[in-house]
Amino acid sequence: MSLSRSIESPNTYLLLVQWDRLEDHTVGLRESPQYQQWRELLHRFYDPFSLVEHYELVSSAP
Repeated sequence: MSLSRSIESPNTYLLLVQWDRLEDHTVGLRESPQYQQWRELLHRFYDPFSLVEHYELVSSAP
């Protein structure tokens, strides 16, 4: 995982998490007791709530 801060908008961050499989995130994490506790403690601080999107690699360069 990596966390980056926007240079133009210093209050904007990009958290990039790499999963082996989509289900590792959508099921493995989101259905875990730890995620439920984290959600209860932190989701109220997101304004607006963070955008979550899933991507797959199309191409890479050496």
